[in-house]
Amino acid sequence: MEVRGIELVNYRNYTAQSLTAAPDVNVFLGPNAQGKTNILEAVYYAALGRSHRTNADSELIRWEEESARVRLDFVRLGVENTLEFRFHRGRRRQILYNGQSIPTRDLVGAINVVLFSPEDLFLVKGAPQGRRRFLDMEISQADPKYFHDLAIYTRLISQRNTLLKRLRERPQERSALEPWDVQVAEYAARVVEKRRAAVKKFDRLAGEMQRHLSGEAETLTVRYEVHGLSEETVTEGLVSWYNRRLKETAALDIRRGATGVGPHRDDLALLVNGTDLRSFGSQGQQRTGALALKLAELSFLREETGEYPILLLDDVMSELDRGRRQELLSFIRQQRIQTFITATEEEYFPTERFGSWFRVEAGHVSAG
Repeated sequence: MEVRGIELVNYRNYTAQSLTAAPDVNVFLGPNAQGKTNILEAVYYAALGRSHRTNADSELIRWEEESARVRLDFVRLGVENTLEFRFHRGRRRQILYNGQSIPTRDLVGAINVVLFSPEDLFLVKGAPQGRRRFLDMEISQADPKYFHDLAIYTRLISQRNTLLKRLRERPQERSALEPWDVQVAEYAARVVEKRRAAVKKFDRLAGEMQRHLSGEAETLTVRYEVHGLSEETVTEGLVSWYNRRLKETAALDIRRGATGVGPHRDDLALLVNGTDLRSFGSQGQQRTGALALKLAELSFLREETGEYPILLLDDVMSELDRGRRQELLSFIRQQRIQTFITATEEEYFPTERFGSWFRVEAGHVSAG
């Protein structure tokens, strides 16, 4: 997979910018707040249909402009394609795939990306929500059906929660939950089964990466934790288990107005050499673990789709020590992964240049 060209019109702080990307490493240098991250954001947006920095598309439109446009030319499995996004204030965006308008549900999987930003260094010790999002994004890119099932599950949980709040005033109508519970249980099981299968692969891939990054001194284990489920004592199927648990916790759910059972409460267990990395790992081990997970993402998507995804490294070079920077750059160059890197200083890179270099200043990109 390879992005060939990027065109930005009235996007963020860019008036009109076109650039041709190298097939290997693309480095964007410049001070902060000049527009480096905006380029990576445009590629990320093209892959997932949303920004990693805002939920409002209106914020993507240049100040005092009424519309904006992003276009990517890319190659997937040897086939040339284009994706174009048109934004208008007060109106829905339009997505054009090879010139044809498509809905968002048909977008995910057209381009695959892995984003690594400084916030991802807290993936290991941060809240479970971040680890669930990490898992969901990668599975969705490899399996559009999972993206669809997850969207339905999320909508069902939102609707069930609305009903729970009403039942606090009318608890005698508790039977109204039953048809919702049947649907929630079905889609919860679908989501968890696909997550479990993916985590088995992540466990193998992340373990290999951790051993490599630590000089064979450490092994990272990744396990999927179903909230409230003890696999040693429960032998029934997931659908039956969720149906039972939703009934058992209904009274509590009504009191708090929220569903307490389901994959929206699950987490990943991360262990290094058998020890809980989140609670007892050193800062260095946790950062190595986060990097191992991100590199495992690349390999996971390659195994699932047949190609490495595009790698976006947003200002992470300054957050990694020299050894981890070298390992990261060595890996992406050896595997020939197209990579877009932003950085403020050239000193974070080897003296001998590689790939294509750009300077970014006040919304303008020039050869660097």
